Amino acid sequence: RLNAEVTLISLADYPMPIYNGDEEVASGPPQHAVALKRMIAAHAGVFIASPEYNASMTPLLKNSLDWVSRVREGREPPLAAYRDRVFALGAASNGTLGGMRSLIALRQMLELGCGALVLPEQIAVREAADAFDEADNLKDERSARLMTSVARRLVDTAQRLAQP
Repeated sequence: RLNAEVTLISLADYPMPIYNGDEEVASGPPQHAVALKRMIAAHAGVFIASPEYNASMTPLLKNSLDWVSRVREGREPPLAAYRDRVFALGAASNGTLGGMRSLIALRQMLELGCGALVLPEQIAVREAADAFDEADNLKDERSARLMTSVARRLVDTAQRLAQP
């Protein structure tokens, strides 16, 4: 529908130790950080979907993004995985705010900390435990339209960025 190839990943498939600058100096970034950085860098557009923990992003997401921010291969500039691509954000929570507070923290980290281009459009799915049908589609028509709109903007922007 959106004319895009999609790669779904789970951060659980990229286990890493808690970021520690001393460990990085001693051993370099972990293999999974390099693999995740390469996965991000292989795509012109990245959609990050995450639950909310205590009004912020999950520790797993924060740690993964921190490690990826430290990976430099060859003559790459710092934060290469976050440059020259576009990010879109989504959250889901069983609360009534749908993870909206976590998106603030995630946006701040990506834009200010990593210099990433993050779309202003985002989606927060409230009451997430009951928000999806058995095929993982959003039940609420308004939320489904918003998700499609965010995805369409991500694809359109990524395609423009990828053009030589």
